[in-house]
Amino acid sequence: MALEHPEQLELLKKLCKKGRGVRREPGIMNKLEAEYACLLEMKRRAGEILWFEFDVVKFRLAKDTFYTPDFLVLSADLQLEVHEVKGFWEDDARVKIKVAADRIPIHFIAVTKEKGQWKYEGF
Repeated sequence: MALEHPEQLELLKKLCKKGRGVRREPGIMNKLEAEYACLLEMKRRAGEILWFEFDVVKFRLAKDTFYTPDFLVLSADLQLEVHEVKGFWEDDARVKIKVAADRIPIHFIAVTKEKGQWKYEGF
């Protein structure tokens, strides 16, 4: 499948080759992700969402380039969503979510927390 935005793919490849700090262990949440998981559980109990799971899927974006979103969420109206929780957006993460949103017919949502409030950005 051809990407609609080849310039994003080139940037993605370039950014992914850079050496970065220690990556988290797969399946283990950081503090912000754990806090968001608690919010999702409250939403599940309130009937706003039906289901959510952490670190459950991995999308292939290009050869040797993958994206593992934080949460897969099933809304009460049966819409599948990807929720990506970030304290700070690095360039490669933003490129990956944009490329994934262009290629995969699922609603992608970037989640951040500013001044104690959850902020959402759709892709």
